[in-house]
Amino acid sequence: MQLNPYGEYAVLLAASLANEWPEDRDGIEERTRDFGMTMPFPTLATDHSDTRAVIQDWLAIVDAPTDPERATLLNLQMARAAAYPRLVDHDAEGWHLHYRDNGQSMPQVLRSVICVGTALHLTTRGMQRLRRCEAEPCTHVVVDVTRNGRQRYCSVRCANRAAVRRHRARY
Repeated sequence: MQLNPYGEYAVLLAASLANEWPEDRDGIEERTRDFGMTMPFPTLATDHSDTRAVIQDWLAIVDAPTDPERATLLNLQMARAAAYPRLVDHDAEGWHLHYRDNGQSMPQVLRSVICVGTALHLTTRGMQRLRRCEAEPCTHVVVDVTRNGRQRYCSVRCANRAAVRRHRARY
């Protein structure tokens, strides 16, 4: 049996959706595939808008000003997505855990996966490892998966822009 790496891929998926919102439901499903999700989702007319609400709820966790507030918001989201962990074997992935019920819609599955993943990410890597990019005016989400825990920018471009601003401010 393997324990899913829910922490990293799920939080990176959420950040990807938050930073570059897909135009339609198919774009969301394609993004889930890009991040390693293999299960099929039932198609509902409200999937696009309902998934957007899941990401907006997650962004409130990202933007929480203190660790206790972040934990409270995340606990509320996990309660909304609550399900008993299940041992499953599908799509030739081997035995692993799912933290959701079977047969759920795309937004429900993503809420469960993203909430559990965020909780695992924050508890194993640190509560400060989820933030907004520090390069103004960028507002992208930064999921810090670095070894030293000091990632401040969403991209090399933003890091370079901030370095140029700091340099120019000195002269």
